[in-house]
Amino acid sequence: MTPFEALAEPNRRRLLDLLRAGERRAGELVAAMDLCQPGVSKHLKALREAGLVSVRAEGQQRVYRLEARKLVELDVWLKPYRHFWADKLDALEAHLEREQ
Repeated sequence: MTPFEALAEPNRRRLLDLLRAGERRAGELVAAMDLCQPGVSKHLKALREAGLVSVRAEGQQRVYRLEARKLVELDVWLKPYRHFWADKLDALEAHLEREQ
């Protein structure tokens, strides 16, 4: 699964949002999601396969963390499109200033 395919699913994006603050145990992720444990596990597996998260064992528990390397690859792909957003935001700012 590619990172783009993984990010297409809203629950996976939510898991990434939860991991933004740092490592989290699988149980914490399940508690924070509106999904059953097998559902969260399925999404975490997809994120691992896409290289967006990694997991390590800590005794009986699994601890997940965000893998910034793959996010950087996504960021590089998006970079050429930023000027489009920036131009639109600049135009909106100019319009709002004229309206005041």
